[in-house]
Amino acid sequence: MRSQQLTLIGFGAIGRAVYQRMQAHPAVQITHIVVSEHKVAALQAELGPAVTVTHQVPQSATLALECAGHTALTGHILPALQRGVECAVLSIGALSAPGLTEQLQAAAEQGKTQLHLLAGAIGGIDALAAARQAGLDSVTYIGRKPPAGWRGTPAEKQVNLDTLTQPTVILEATAREAASLYPKNANVAATLSLAGLGLDRTRVRLIADPTVQENIHEVEAHGAFGSMSVRLNGKPLPENPKTSALTVLSAVRFLLNRTASVTI
Repeated sequence: MRSQQLTLIGFGAIGRAVYQRMQAHPAVQITHIVVSEHKVAALQAELGPAVTVTHQVPQSATLALECAGHTALTGHILPALQRGVECAVLSIGALSAPGLTEQLQAAAEQGKTQLHLLAGAIGGIDALAAARQAGLDSVTYIGRKPPAGWRGTPAEKQVNLDTLTQPTVILEATAREAASLYPKNANVAATLSLAGLGLDRTRVRLIADPTVQENIHEVEAHGAFGSMSVRLNGKPLPENPKTSALTVLSAVRFLLNRTASVTI
């Protein structure tokens, strides 16, 4: 087993959950946590001397994991890649911004390093990316969450989330439009599109459903490989109902694979 030092970018619900889980795995040492400058002192006092809290990725970093949201990709990931820091990101929806994917790729090439786009809340990414090699005809993503999972989003202007009695479609669009309008809810759509047909050819349907208690992700794909249908009933992260608990586990899996002798 190899050891790995990590800089964690962001310490909201996801970042905190990753930090807590990785404390039980001594092979991965979180040495730095990056947060907004005005939060540094309070978080440092909370966590103590075992980790350094800072407002920027340190020069000594070798691997950075982003759990902070879309602005972190331009604020932290781009310059880190340019310096040669290997990076992994969870805020895939940010790549719906025109030109950002190309900027990140150029930065990684400049720094002679890699950017890892983590699967997050969805399964089947490996199969979809493999199927793309033979040609895909269509990819559709259906995201279904309880009404509380859509609070603080444009859905509040379309429907009364407090009084819904039946499943209601709040958006039908491309993955690019979905990720732009619902950045905290549509990372899955962006991830699927990058593994498959791209942001403008992947179709998305988002549903507020008062009959469910979980975040439900469905993927349908057709192509030269055949067809696939994936349904995942994901429990939300207790600290943030907009986020699937599997998102945290996806990051943990990536980190553990960095140190394991055998990976899958």
